[in-house]
Amino acid sequence: MQRAIEIAERGRRKVQPNPLVGCVLVRDGKIIAEGWHDNIGGFHAEQAAIADAEERGIATSGSTAYVTLEPCNHHGRTPPCTEALLWAGVERVVVGALDPNPTVRGGGVSALRNVGVHVENGLLEKECKDQMREFIHWCEHRKPFVTLKAAIDARGRVDCDRNRPSMRFTSPSSIEKSHLLRSENMGILVGVDTVIRDDPVLTARNVGAQIQPTRIVIDPLGRMPVDCKLLNDGATKTMVIHSKNVEMDDLDHVERYVIPSVNDDIDVNRILQLIGDLGIQSIIVEGGPTTWKKFIQHDAVDAAILIQSPKDLQSGDVNIFGEGDLLNANLVMSSYEMSGPDKITYWSRTL
Repeated sequence: MQRAIEIAERGRRKVQPNPLVGCVLVRDGKIIAEGWHDNIGGFHAEQAAIADAEERGIATSGSTAYVTLEPCNHHGRTPPCTEALLWAGVERVVVGALDPNPTVRGGGVSALRNVGVHVENGLLEKECKDQMREFIHWCEHRKPFVTLKAAIDARGRVDCDRNRPSMRFTSPSSIEKSHLLRSENMGILVGVDTVIRDDPVLTARNVGAQIQPTRIVIDPLGRMPVDCKLLNDGATKTMVIHSKNVEMDDLDHVERYVIPSVNDDIDVNRILQLIGDLGIQSIIVEGGPTTWKKFIQHDAVDAAILIQSPKDLQSGDVNIFGEGDLLNANLVMSSYEMSGPDKITYWSRTL
């Protein structure tokens, strides 16, 4: 199962919204084949493992399959994995995590047991669920898993001085890690002030991303500049959330949604419900401070990444954001690393 978890990682940044899944076939205590879900529309992990055995002329009859997620028993882009396992003559299946998706929910395990396959589940369950945490979270709550990502200077300030052009103050390695994070999530969310201030592109660049995240902007009153990149570059889909109907040009890659609100303060939970209903399983909240704190106040942050640079921006409010805010969000620091001169801390929700 540990090997299945390891090879499942090979699908990262390539299979959203599907979860990362790995499968290892074993006979007589030895691994005879392995596979993972590698691309949307391609083989599922079980099918890939069986194909691996076929290509090398290895018989799969009588083998045991170790798979990180319960095999599916429904027709989607590919036939059911339960049928593939039965066709391959697999006699025993060991499952890491049961699938909480309403289209599965125990159906795979039941289908296999009903025809005499010995099935066990729960092996390295926590590790398997941690690997596919965004998928599990979305299935259970129908809302996206929310990661807050913030970058601050040595004194807890952010680059939001409108009297000067925006600047990058974190290291090149921190910027690369930020783009990797984008590539692993299905959406990037910012407030309209960030668009006005920075005119960002909000794409995952130079990290081999095969699927670009949806760009999401909270813009209650329709203040996005008509010439901003998000409305004009067509790089990927842009989703704009207003508090009232806004008259703006129709654009092919831009989708607009209205969530009526009191005083144009759109409720965070309703935003997340909308995003979840659209099938977006994970988002990064990238800014700015007002948006970060809004999500924290609504207890809507599941994890966080805080990048602190040793540089001094020389202007702006000191301690506008920092570790204290993350502690107030019921998060605890799980690890940290140095990224060039920057310190990156990783935070997760307390149990």
